Amino acid sequence: MQALRTAATGMAAQQMNVEVISNNIANMNTIAFKRQRAEFQDLLYQTFEAAGSQSSDQGTIVPTGVQVGGGVKAGAVYRVSTQGSLTRTDNQYDLAIDGRGYFQVLMPSGETAYTRAGNLAVSDQGQLVTQDGYTVQPAITIPGDAVSVSISKSGQVEVTQAGQTNPSVVGVLELATFVNEGGLNAIGGNLLKETAASGSPTSGTPGSVGIGTLVQGYTEASNVDAVAEITALIVAQRAYEMNSKVISTADSMLATANQVKS
Repeated sequence: MQALRTAATGMAAQQMNVEVISNNIANMNTIAFKRQRAEFQDLLYQTFEAAGSQSSDQGTIVPTGVQVGGGVKAGAVYRVSTQGSLTRTDNQYDLAIDGRGYFQVLMPSGETAYTRAGNLAVSDQGQLVTQDGYTVQPAITIPGDAVSVSISKSGQVEVTQAGQTNPSVVGVLELATFVNEGGLNAIGGNLLKETAASGSPTSGTPGSVGIGTLVQGYTEASNVDAVAEITALIVAQRAYEMNSKVISTADSMLATANQVKS
C-alpha cells in the first residue's frame, strides 16, 4: 500500500523540520545567529490517467486525469538573513553590522571565513580578533598604550594613546557581501564559508553602496522569534502525529484485507 511509504516520507520530513526548529530555539541568544527554515517538495507522481488524454472516439478530453503523489522530501534548509535587533553592550570592541555585510576572518588554515558576530577582542599581539582568536581582515593592530578606541560607522579605527590628545588612525575595517547569502556554508562558531552557490565576495568599506554600517558598543542579536518558532514546532508535531495516524490506518486496512476469505 503506497500510503505506508507516503506517510513515512511525511514523518521523516517533519522530523527534519523539528530538528531545524530546535536548532533555531537553541541559538536564540547566539550573537548574530540567522534562523533557518526547512522547505519541502512533493515527490514523483504515479499517473493512472493523464490529463488531456482522449476518452472517446468523439474526441472528448479527460479534464483532470488521475495522479497519486509519492510523498514529500526536503528541498532546502534556507537561512533567513533578516536583520537582528541591536543590543547595547558599551564594550568598545563590540561591533554590530547595521545592514548587509560580513566581517572577514582569517582561519588557521589560511582560508577566509565570514561572520556577522562582532563581539571582538584584542589578542596578545594587539590585533582585533574573534572570540576564537581568529584575526579580523584587514588586520588592525591596537597599540598597547591605547587609552581609548573609536570605530566609526564607515569602519575607520582611531586610537588615543597615553600622553596624546589627538587620536590617530590605525586602520579601516572592511565588510564582504555576497550575491546569494543563503548559499554560504555554515561551519559552526558563528562562521560561514563561500561556496559556488554564494558567489565570490565583494569587499568594501562600511557605508558604501550596498554595504551596511558599523555600530560600536553594540552587538547584533539573533533574529529568532520565539513565539513563531514555538508555533511552528506545534504545527510540525501535529503533522508528524497525523502522518503516523495514516500509517496506523493503512496497516489496519491491510490487516482487514488479509482476513478476507474466499
